[in-house]
Amino acid sequence: MKYPLERSNKKQILVVDDKPDNLRLLSAMLAQHHYEVRKALDSKQVVASVEADAPDLILLDIRMPEINGYEVCRTLKSNPATTEIPVIFLSALDDTLDKVNAFSAGGVDYITKPFQEAEVLARIENQLKIRDLQRQLQVQNEELSRSNRELEQFAHVVSHDLQQPLQTIMGYTQLIALQEMEAEDSGSHECIEKILCAGDRMQRLIKDLLSYALTGQELQELTPVDCNSVLQQALANLSIVMRESETDLQYPELPVVLGNETQLILLFQNLISNAIKFVSAEVKPKIIITVDQTTETDYIFSVKDNGIGIDSDHLSNVFKGFNRLHSSKEYPGTGIGLATCQRVAENHGGKIWVESQLDEGTVFYFRLPAQIETYINEEEK
Repeated sequence: MKYPLERSNKKQILVVDDKPDNLRLLSAMLAQHHYEVRKALDSKQVVASVEADAPDLILLDIRMPEINGYEVCRTLKSNPATTEIPVIFLSALDDTLDKVNAFSAGGVDYITKPFQEAEVLARIENQLKIRDLQRQLQVQNEELSRSNRELEQFAHVVSHDLQQPLQTIMGYTQLIALQEMEAEDSGSHECIEKILCAGDRMQRLIKDLLSYALTGQELQELTPVDCNSVLQQALANLSIVMRESETDLQYPELPVVLGNETQLILLFQNLISNAIKFVSAEVKPKIIITVDQTTETDYIFSVKDNGIGIDSDHLSNVFKGFNRLHSSKEYPGTGIGLATCQRVAENHGGKIWVESQLDEGTVFYFRLPAQIETYINEEEK
């Protein structure tokens, strides 16, 4: 039985030149420095050879019969399987235009003939180091993306599976509380109250974890979304807390943006909820929403409140997940709401930022893509 040959650990370099003397010279020089060398005299065979067994780097002569080096390089760069292979051009042409053409074709470097051995080796080593770093970065990015996806899936599954047993616990505890209210001199009222408070905090955490996990999912497509409808749905979700706090909310007619309706509801809801929550006990929340179209492609929204404000030392941390500036006794919450807002804004190709001063309120700004109207004649459809 024949087994496939294992590739050497040496870096493999393909040298392409129609002059046999140049091939022999370069091959001997590179072999002395522990490179594995492949040679090609005919540019027509280069593409097939590279696709069959990709080298780590290509030294490519420009002046070749039939197909010049520029065309060979363009062909390699147009193929996803070979586009990442660095190509260093070798040529006796020393005109600036020739070098510009070489880089335009996709080359990463240019060596003029007659070449010096030290220069060739230095340029090769530099490009191989860059390629190794690019590969390491790609692997690390893929691993990070995989880890983030697994973490989001884990948070979603755990949060979802915890809801049902927690609802059961809360339901039975409330039944016990009703029974205990009818009993005299019962010492269990305080314990039951603590259970209900702990359960309420856990329900908020589960809800926020689910929202955060869902916003981590990649948006397949942005569609036109009416922000007036989005805001009304967010306000419906907050109707009880707004009524109890006597919140004064002011907002203009809102535009249509390109986005995901579910995530945008979370964005508005979290920012308004945040504004209601972080006010002094004796103050009624006042929230002002504004919107400006700064460019043809973007809207800038703002949500301004009259709350307690944020110390300037903490502004850089407000969008970090699970980051809390106050204890849960002072202001209930999980520290995930603003991190979710940041994810939503970034999922839409926008951003979110904040301005605030202690005791003077806070303004959150976020940018969303505008819907660009396109008029199409019915006959042209």
